[in-house]
Amino acid sequence: MHVRRSLRRQRGAMIVTAALILLFLMGFMGIALDFGHLFVVKTELQTAVDSCALSAARELDGQGTAITRATSAGQVAGNANGVNMQSSNWSGKGQIVASDITFRDASYAVTTTPALARYAQCAHTQPGINIWLMKAMGAFTGNAAGNPATRSVIASAVATRASAQSACPIPVAAKPKTGGTAPNYGFAVGEWVTLIMAQNAATGGQIGWANLDGSNSASETSAELNGRCGAKVGDTVGTPGVQTSVADVWNQRFGIYKNTSDPSTARPDYTGYAYTSLNWPAQFNAYNGAPGAGAGPTAQNFVTKRAAFASCADTGTKVKGANSCESITGLSLNSFQSLAAPGNVAGGHMQYGMDRRIVTVPVIDGGNHVIDYLCMLMLQPLSIPMTDVQLEFLGNAGAAGSPCTTSGLAGGTAGPLVPVLVR
Repeated sequence: MHVRRSLRRQRGAMIVTAALILLFLMGFMGIALDFGHLFVVKTELQTAVDSCALSAARELDGQGTAITRATSAGQVAGNANGVNMQSSNWSGKGQIVASDITFRDASYAVTTTPALARYAQCAHTQPGINIWLMKAMGAFTGNAAGNPATRSVIASAVATRASAQSACPIPVAAKPKTGGTAPNYGFAVGEWVTLIMAQNAATGGQIGWANLDGSNSASETSAELNGRCGAKVGDTVGTPGVQTSVADVWNQRFGIYKNTSDPSTARPDYTGYAYTSLNWPAQFNAYNGAPGAGAGPTAQNFVTKRAAFASCADTGTKVKGANSCESITGLSLNSFQSLAAPGNVAGGHMQYGMDRRIVTVPVIDGGNHVIDYLCMLMLQPLSIPMTDVQLEFLGNAGAAGSPCTTSGLAGGTAGPLVPVLVR
């Protein structure tokens, strides 16, 4: 009898012990799940604010619209990331808004002056992250207030622009003018330079198509217009012929499309407004200058048009006919049918815009080797049939005040400016 009672007591003690151990293990499992969940959300949110800060810093070129553009770019880039277990809408807890993005000057003091802004900071608090263990403990103990079921996650990032060791240029190249040396190689800031639609055309200060991978394939030229990073001083470029397929990706930067694409898949610049001798008779400094006598009624410089998110048809959406892209520019756009919407309209230059017309162009020597980079403004879409097109010289891409920013690899001592995280 005594032995049986002792065995029963031991079995009861083992059950209690096993239950306590199980509860202990479940607690550790809950802690692991909770902290793991918070860690994932924190990592996702940090990626989002990093993207926000980098995209915002890219726009800090000192122009009057820099902060407006930077705020828009930061929101678009940051909110393109998934947060809270890769939720596309961040589980409805709120995404990055304009007030999450602030700017600082060279001494790191907060500023709202575009000309002084050197740093972009994105900071966001993501509330309502579920804490399953605390929720269970609150239900078990009846103390929900002392065991909150949710937590907030905070992330912040700061970015600026610095020189790059590699660049993301477009596949064209310039040769120095006769006697021209660094930094401008004989070009004058504001000068219009002709891109000739022919092979081996980059002579005498003109510019021509130049594949960044060294090939002579026209299809590669089109592919590289969609973005190719990694070009470095010393690389050898190719000299391809040109096919009409190049026009598709070139014109997308102006928000001009055929039926197979639109702004959401082929993002335009902040403005598609174009400049030709018809609407800009001065043929000089379309970037931030005056159009000159006899200018078209819609003519304003690029900085102004970009602030208004103007289309190629200014405030309209017509490719052809009266008050259209063709009538303003005098160009022929035979196979293109639609424009990105102008102004503060969803689906257009404001919502999907990026800095896509201020471009980095390699400078090459007689052996087609890259020796430097210039900053240029794409002035016009490509006509169909293909004709020569012009770009405007804005200075050396590595100059401190250059509006050119690439997406290349940071860490150089010269060359194009790139957005880089500093905090």
